[in-house]
Amino acid sequence: MNGINLLFDQSVSLSKISQSQYKKLQLKVILLRELYYNAPMSIHDLTQVTRMSTPTITRALDELMAEGLIIDHGIGESTGGRPPWMCGMNPASWYVMGIDLERAYIKMALFDMQNNPVGEIQELNEGLDDIDDIIGFIASKAEGLLSANNIEKKKVLGIGLSLPGLIDIRTGLSYTYLNFDRPPAELLYQRIGIPIFIEQDTRCMAWGEQAFGLAKNHQNVLCLNVGSGIGLSLILNGKIFSGHSGYAGEFGHIQLVPNGRLCHCGKIGCIETVASGKIIVSRAREELSAGADSLIQQLVGNNLKKVNLKTILKAAEMNDQFAVHLLSDAGDALGKGISTLIHLFDPELIIIGGEMSKAANVLIPPIERNLNIYAISRIRRDARIVASVLGDNAKLLGTLAMTMHHVFYEQHDNELQKATISLNPVQA
Repeated sequence: MNGINLLFDQSVSLSKISQSQYKKLQLKVILLRELYYNAPMSIHDLTQVTRMSTPTITRALDELMAEGLIIDHGIGESTGGRPPWMCGMNPASWYVMGIDLERAYIKMALFDMQNNPVGEIQELNEGLDDIDDIIGFIASKAEGLLSANNIEKKKVLGIGLSLPGLIDIRTGLSYTYLNFDRPPAELLYQRIGIPIFIEQDTRCMAWGEQAFGLAKNHQNVLCLNVGSGIGLSLILNGKIFSGHSGYAGEFGHIQLVPNGRLCHCGKIGCIETVASGKIIVSRAREELSAGADSLIQQLVGNNLKKVNLKTILKAAEMNDQFAVHLLSDAGDALGKGISTLIHLFDPELIIIGGEMSKAANVLIPPIERNLNIYAISRIRRDARIVASVLGDNAKLLGTLAMTMHHVFYEQHDNELQKATISLNPVQA
């Protein structure tokens, strides 16, 4: 038997391994999972988690050490007896790639088993709206990222992809972007040969916030992704909520303004038509063309076609009152909408993320003001509103957390379930 690597090598058949081999591999997976999430840990810690004997755990750890999958973390603090030996996962044992794919940009990074980025995060100023063969483009960039860091494909446990729009979790089909007759994860896997796990972008934000951000150790959290569009992800009773088909959280398409503007979804007066980055940019261009005065004009050299959300946020940072007013209006609209969410979900925490979270000092006060007006005070006072500390990287980090959850917890193939813990290379 080739050790734990059997579990993560898609070319190896596991259907005929013996029962004793299965139990051994299963124990190793449990140990690696605990060490990934909770390292450093002692042998005693691991015996408590697994309910296995000290000799059994020691033998398994010795094998994992020999296979290069765990490393020595030295001696821990004594709790009254002999100081314990501590261990954790070898950061270079495997890697995960994260890709944040959006309308106007792509972010990519490799992460080791201690969640550290390998090299710099790549940022490309082109995205879904700019590239025709997006599957081929992503495959090429992924191959290049691995090559640049001298990492073999067999060392990559999976690629997590954050994608906007409607994604059916039952079929893997995307109905907004990468809308093909086959799941985009399947198409991308055929081009790259590495397991692909796709998640809706705002839900990726929730994965990131829960694993690495302000939602950690909280049970009921609303995560708002406020950028060119507006998305919502829900953490309910400590679990990320997807809904029946995976469409839960389309907060931006709740009607707020009867007889309002036409939204790109085809409906009238959606929250996105008054509070999204896209509408803020549109308003800025219209009002500046009509004679409004702002530092924005200087930032774009009086070329209003160059006005984008970044320039508006920059102007607001410079205390430009025109930009502050635009963002404040968006905060008013968001506050009205969030008041309904508070009544429905009674959250303990509301995290404002996405590109517009950079202007949280302007955005959050009008949100709170409107919550005080429209939400029941007894419910509202328990909901704290904060800006994400992860900023624009929440979704990228979320792809890492989501992928590792699939690697360690998800079982997809019924036949391989009977043999060992398995990974499905194409479904998320």
